[in-house]
Amino acid sequence: MLQLKNIHAFYGKSHVLHGVSFEVRPGEIVALLGRNGSGRSTTAKAIMGLVESSGAILWKGADIAGLKTYQIARLGIGYVPENRAIFPGLTVHQNLLLGQKVGVGVGAGQGQGQGAALWSFDEMYGLFPALLARQHTEAGLLSGGEQQMLALCRTLMGDPALIVIDEPTEGLAPQIVALVSQCLQTLKASGVAVLLIEQKLTLALAISDRVLVMGRGRIVFDGTPAGLQADAAIRQEWLEV
Repeated sequence: MLQLKNIHAFYGKSHVLHGVSFEVRPGEIVALLGRNGSGRSTTAKAIMGLVESSGAILWKGADIAGLKTYQIARLGIGYVPENRAIFPGLTVHQNLLLGQKVGVGVGAGQGQGQGAALWSFDEMYGLFPALLARQHTEAGLLSGGEQQMLALCRTLMGDPALIVIDEPTEGLAPQIVALVSQCLQTLKASGVAVLLIEQKLTLALAISDRVLVMGRGRIVFDGTPAGLQADAAIRQEWLEV
């Protein structure tokens, strides 16, 4: 579904990614792990066209490198940034409404026909009932956990075939982490692929089909959760354990 081939990325003259290559297959959860500064968030931004990069980024076989971010999103790739990027002055319901892509829908991503939306308001509120109770509340007044739920659901309203989600559990209480984990597994069951950028090793190993580890802007491990559990050297050198 998604393939990165020899991606190099830059912030001005700073060379951040050094030949990153990996793939995300349909309907799987791939965790991208690593310490802060390893290049995980930059990888997500490169996929979404938010940083200067070189190399090939293939979406269903077509190279999307160089496209505008909104064009990439309309092809069926959803993005939940680390800062969540909600609209604080709008209500929960209004934020979700802005996530809809009129006439795009899951037809491009899931094969159900243009405009045949996979996710609805009712399904979003079913995933996170706390949002239903606060649907008329301004998003800026929500707790951190509620804002993360809203950011994830707003992205889902665009019916992505793949969702790239950056540090969704950072700073959240354990019960909210469990809710987010359950939601990601629900996405997988519905056929949505997930690229999960995460620091919590336990969470990543529990829900992922494959695990990538980044170090100094490179992929240093690509394998199964069991393979990473068995590789003490990789964990000790490149992860905070």
